[in-house]
Amino acid sequence: MFANYHAHTSFSDDCSMLMEDCLKSAINKGLEEICFTEHIDIGVYSMHDCDCKSYYSEYKRLKNLYGNKINIKFGMEFGMQSHTIKQYERIFKEYPFDFIILSMHQINNLEFWSQSFQRGKSQKQYIEEYYDELYKIVTNYNNYSVLGHMDVTRRYDKNGAYPFELIKDKIEEILKIVIASGKGIEVNTSCYRYNIGDLTPSKDIIKLYKVLGGEIITIGADSHHPEHVCYKIKETEATLKELGFNYICTLDKMIPQFHKI
Repeated sequence: MFANYHAHTSFSDDCSMLMEDCLKSAINKGLEEICFTEHIDIGVYSMHDCDCKSYYSEYKRLKNLYGNKINIKFGMEFGMQSHTIKQYERIFKEYPFDFIILSMHQINNLEFWSQSFQRGKSQKQYIEEYYDELYKIVTNYNNYSVLGHMDVTRRYDKNGAYPFELIKDKIEEILKIVIASGKGIEVNTSCYRYNIGDLTPSKDIIKLYKVLGGEIITIGADSHHPEHVCYKIKETEATLKELGFNYICTLDKMIPQFHKI
């Protein structure tokens, strides 16, 4: 299954690509399935209800137009914080989602990309605080499909890679909850664009997920431009095969569908 399960369009505040242009690019590149996952980050910035309604309306229109050429799924990327959980519960109930990425882009309304969260802290402090917050969320929220770009802090870390062994115990506790809840993880191919030198999440995290019994895994390009709609998806699928995974997942009405690699 050639699928992109992390795609943004102009309904996300960091993207200007029209949803229809995204679909045309995906069809031209031979993609079999795409799941739109527009941002909702309640905190510094947010998608309001009216935008959600417009997004869902456009999704339905384009599904009618292009659904015979590509499978189109309705998803969202919840950029959660522990103090915003109730607001996401309400949004989840309002729409018939196929797929939800649970991501973290900020803590206490402080963004990672701008360094406002990391500023004034040691690397140990902000890394541990990140995983502690993620633990709180997966312990208290269950309406999601996969954890998105689980170690996203590496994308913005000016201090380089933090040793996996120093944070392994916290990651393991998070993954155990994810697996026990019947949820999964995403492999995000933006790692290649950011020149991280590893997958996102890292191969260490992916291997630990497998050792713990994790099976649900999706691949998302985190695309914001037409040229990224299928970016490195096939290469990432091959790497997952090397790491011992025999299946990747798509989702329908929040239910995982397994496809042999």
